[in-house]
Amino acid sequence: MGTIPTYRLEGLSLDDCLSVFVKCAFKEGQEKQHPNLVEIGIEIVKKCGGIPLAIRALGSLLYSSTSEQDWKNLSDNEIWKLDKKENNILNALRISYNHLPPHLKQCFVYCSIFPKDIEFTSLHLVQFWKGHGLLQSHYENQDLENIGKQYVKELMSRSFFQDIVQLHENLYMFKIHDLMHDLATSLMRNECLIVKSTNQICTKSHRHVSFYFVDAPIIDVPSILPNLGHLRSITFYPITGESTGISQSFLELIVSRCKFLRMLNLFSSNIDVVPKKIGNLKHLRFLDLGSNPKIKELPSSIYKLQNLQFLSLLGCEELKALTTDVKYLISLRHLALTTIQTHLPTNGIGCLNSLRRLWIFNCNNLEYLFEDIGHLRVLRTLSVSECPRLISLPRGVRSLSSLENLHLISCERLNLDLSIGSNKQDNHDELSSTGPRLRFLCIRELPQLVEFPQWLIQCSISSLERLQIVNCSNLKALPESMEKLQVLVIEKCPELSSLPKDMDRLISLRELAIEDSLKAAKDMNQR
Repeated sequence: MGTIPTYRLEGLSLDDCLSVFVKCAFKEGQEKQHPNLVEIGIEIVKKCGGIPLAIRALGSLLYSSTSEQDWKNLSDNEIWKLDKKENNILNALRISYNHLPPHLKQCFVYCSIFPKDIEFTSLHLVQFWKGHGLLQSHYENQDLENIGKQYVKELMSRSFFQDIVQLHENLYMFKIHDLMHDLATSLMRNECLIVKSTNQICTKSHRHVSFYFVDAPIIDVPSILPNLGHLRSITFYPITGESTGISQSFLELIVSRCKFLRMLNLFSSNIDVVPKKIGNLKHLRFLDLGSNPKIKELPSSIYKLQNLQFLSLLGCEELKALTTDVKYLISLRHLALTTIQTHLPTNGIGCLNSLRRLWIFNCNNLEYLFEDIGHLRVLRTLSVSECPRLISLPRGVRSLSSLENLHLISCERLNLDLSIGSNKQDNHDELSSTGPRLRFLCIRELPQLVEFPQWLIQCSISSLERLQIVNCSNLKALPESMEKLQVLVIEKCPELSSLPKDMDRLISLRELAIEDSLKAAKDMNQR
């Protein structure tokens, strides 16, 4: 054994720094039109110490401005003169933060609830913001989730997140850089606590606690939480191994004493019983019980949570039933469900008048959905996946007037033909006036699909923007006249012999991908 000399990782060269800065600060080729700005940019880059994160953050900050005064103000900012002992990168990040609008400042600092190096999704971040009243609508009936998605995109464009992966439209997974996390933590003034050992103590100043035990034994650490009543959110990050989890006594303590809790994330925490007193959490907005396969039933008190907006039961593979009492969750906007039920009862989910998004996943016994699904008049996203015994969709699907996103994935027996009635013209008129206007349609692994049923065509032709069809082995034809289509993806559809005849009229189409679909590809080449 021996040692080798330490390799000191240097910053980027000035030329490389300037190259990164120009890409972030200017539109393509725009830097040639503003040589004076480039000169100021060189001075800014020199102060960043060769650190790419600082360069990206400041370049992104200046992207929308061609004012020399704005650039000079940033270059001469007083923060550069503060604390000369501190690395310039933190000064650069502070400048970038200070230039955020107030609503983004407030939302960014709450990113400190996520442990360093943890990937998290825009969905959970937006739900956290919403649950704590950080999203404000500017006019009546404005969708708060859409506001939150816009906030996420703005922070991404300013390089506050990294390792960004787009899972699908408007859903992203990313991390926050360690130094960005340090900045957010310093600004939160000890409101957030990430617990990694039993030596840490939660004080009265803490409002948000995250438990991040890596390969820990049973988590039972009530000693670190002498005062629970002040907490607003508690999150347990995924625990690996069957021998790890949250003790039942600790969970009971949380539920009985955290009276003002707004967010409780128990995802993958290996619990098998949901405390009966959970109904006492009157202020709860967010509850994630996902990936807890030992849960077999829910206590009746859970249906007393009338402020609950988000409920996830994904991966609760032994859950016996979601009863009709779910209708009492009158504020519920997001529901994600796994169950061993063969059918979902009417007068339950169908009565959730505030429901915006419904995910049904990995229900191995499910044969039918609830018949009154058509009552969900504000439902915008319906996703049904990994339900191998599902036979058909309810006819009420064609009455979902607000539906924009439909995902049907890995349902081997699913037949999309709906019995709409005998008078085709009446059916056409009905769909035209009250039916969905889909923007995104994803169909994967539906071997029963041979051609698109009329109801689905009517939901798509005047509004569809993205169409993904993957591994539909018997599909023979696509609908035509999709005038607004922007993205068309076709994969593993061997029987699809041709593309729509009016492909040349799809003037909005900007992305076309055909893979492992030889007949369709040949048709495209011939054109």
